[in-house]
Amino acid sequence: MSSKKVLLMGGAGYIGTVITQHLLSKDYHVTCCDNFIYKISDQVIPLLENKNFTFKFSDFSKKNDIDELVEGQDYIVFLGGLVGDPITKQYPHLSQLINFEAIKNFIENLSNKFFGKFLFISTCSNYGLIPENDQADENYSLSPLSHYAKCKVEIEKLILDLKDQVSYSATILRFATAFGVSPRMRFDLTVNEFTKNMFLGESLEVYDPDTWRPYCHTKDFARIIELVFNSKLNDIYFEVFNAGSNYNNFTKRGIVEEIQKYVDGKKVIFLEKGNDPRNYKVNFDKIKNLGFDNEISVKEGIKELVNRLNQGFFRTSFTINTYGNYKIEK
Repeated sequence: MSSKKVLLMGGAGYIGTVITQHLLSKDYHVTCCDNFIYKISDQVIPLLENKNFTFKFSDFSKKNDIDELVEGQDYIVFLGGLVGDPITKQYPHLSQLINFEAIKNFIENLSNKFFGKFLFISTCSNYGLIPENDQADENYSLSPLSHYAKCKVEIEKLILDLKDQVSYSATILRFATAFGVSPRMRFDLTVNEFTKNMFLGESLEVYDPDTWRPYCHTKDFARIIELVFNSKLNDIYFEVFNAGSNYNNFTKRGIVEEIQKYVDGKKVIFLEKGNDPRNYKVNFDKIKNLGFDNEISVKEGIKELVNRLNQGFFRTSFTINTYGNYKIEK
């Protein structure tokens, strides 16, 4: 039975809610800090009944709030920010303020207030565009193409430069592209989007179908977080890990072909020369050597989504942001 305390920054989002559920099931004390930037909050309400769950409506730019939240925590998982290329491209100035300036200030103010393990969630998008036969391990050169990834790379550099200078241990996790069901569901992510559109018989334009990306289920991300919590300090101290599995490197065409095993998918159109040139296979041997094996494949994730859609879920959009990170409302 664990009595450890975890602070999840940005913990009410698509991945954060799944991590929260997982850690609460393992008897961690979870404090979720979020400001519901997309005006979606109902996903947190069921968690409030759990005696080990605390919610704080705030963000990481409010120093006084954060100083109070950080005190006594054993772990901090930093998920917060504007997540994804489309939303950061739509709001470039706000993205710079949130994804770089505010996160930088948070990290620089953390030393001597926090003495546990700090996990920063980065992205495999940092690799950008790599040769077809390469696989990017953690030492592969970074070539971020989007503002979102560029901010992640800058924060990674900031953290790694703090090694042996601060009161806490830091670990950087470069997440693969997420998929799967979540209390704060998103359908603006490749596997989820393709599955829903094809299930509903909607037309789907797939640009550059033979480009590669790595994918990881939300529940497997939660297991990776717990693995780092329980790892020996020498194994994770200011280390960088690609977070995912070799098995889940997929092309867009490969994802479509898997979905077509369950639904018709006749309205899929393959096109070339889209506005997103990223193409990268990723090597996940390092996280595997730490003790991680993924439990949910892309194939199983597609089946899960189809089953939920067959049960009648996720068929109605209530607001612009109900199923994705589309717009920041004033």
